[in-house]
Amino acid sequence: MSGVLKLRELHGSLSDPLLDAMTFLNEVTGRYPEAISFAPGRPREEFFDPADIPGYLDTYLRHLREDRGLTDSQVRQEVYQYGRTKGIIAPLIARALAADEGIEVDPEALVVTVGAQEGMLLVLRALCAGPDDVLLVSSPCYVGVTGAARLLDLTVRPVPESGPDGGLDPAALADAVRELRAAGKRPRACYVVPDFANPSGASMNETSRRRLLDVAESTGVLLIEDNPYGFFGRTRLVRPTLKALDGDRRNVVHLGSFAKTCFPGARVGYVLADQRVAGEDGRSGLLADELAKLKSMTTVNTSALSQAVIGGMLLAGGLRLREANESARQFYARSMDTLLTELENAFRLVPGVSWNSPEGGFFAVVTVPFRADARALDACARGYGVLWTPMDGFHPGGGGEHQLRLSCSYLAPEQIAEGVRRLARFVSDRAGAEQS
Repeated sequence: MSGVLKLRELHGSLSDPLLDAMTFLNEVTGRYPEAISFAPGRPREEFFDPADIPGYLDTYLRHLREDRGLTDSQVRQEVYQYGRTKGIIAPLIARALAADEGIEVDPEALVVTVGAQEGMLLVLRALCAGPDDVLLVSSPCYVGVTGAARLLDLTVRPVPESGPDGGLDPAALADAVRELRAAGKRPRACYVVPDFANPSGASMNETSRRRLLDVAESTGVLLIEDNPYGFFGRTRLVRPTLKALDGDRRNVVHLGSFAKTCFPGARVGYVLADQRVAGEDGRSGLLADELAKLKSMTTVNTSALSQAVIGGMLLAGGLRLREANESARQFYARSMDTLLTELENAFRLVPGVSWNSPEGGFFAVVTVPFRADARALDACARGYGVLWTPMDGFHPGGGGEHQLRLSCSYLAPEQIAEGVRRLARFVSDRAGAEQS
């Protein structure tokens, strides 16, 4: 029949369940609108007011006129035309990175992207050149990066976390690199979220971060550091990013996103890629320049209007996003405290149920005595009015079948309490049914 394509003749990734995971996370709440949803890792919508958008835009336009001295014609060109592939707010991002993270960076080492997801795709495409190249990832791992690797037909090697709250294990990374090289493979980079990782909620202490950097230095494997949740600890304790600790060694490509610190709808992120790239002619440039080449053939550039609004938010916050997000940090800290307290109240005497205790962020993981898969989720949503996310899709090497992820960022404290009570009833009934 004309006009009908056969799925088996399209790219293999389209038949991979992994690519359904992101759609599931974005849409599952809408399928059960009456349920309390612990599924999406979204920021709290009450922090956003659409009426603020024109003010942020005006702030950025005023910056163009007064601080940069642009004429009205140049301002129109800046926000209405395609603009630089690397982006138009890189100087503001560089100043915010210096203030918030102590990272001093040339704005030319930054590429402003369509969310951090595009940044991942660009970095993986640039670094992995042949069939023997391997991307290492922490396990469990955010499906966005493993999905991007699948689109690019890259081999992924999982590296375990050191414990329920400890983040990626540096020793396990060193072992994985040795094993891959012994097998004739070329480990290129390792993706890691050091602070309050999605999905596990785990964080690396500073000692582990320094050990990880030592492994990167000794093995030549680049670290791809993703930092969407770093501002949202349960306390004001701030650990340095891998990029800040690495200094001039340039073992870290740093991904940033304004989805949580500003708002997701802008779809603005960035890549900090200050590594030098040497050409065959002896000339060298920045990895950021190479990423910009790839971007020019994909999204061309990032929406100038979105960048202008984010730029206005940065300026309105004095180019200090950490301080600007303090009220949000406190809200998310209370939410995580509430979640952990309610889990303790509901499950402390229930055999076979355990959970971790993240130091911040949006996510916690619960282990249950039955298979927590999509069928269990559907039964929980329909019969008990509560949603969560199965963990098995976050384990590229297999695992997580008896675990579920809870996101507390989107809910009010009373919703969290009621949601955990509903979950407890489901877990009790499900476990009892499987034992009978």
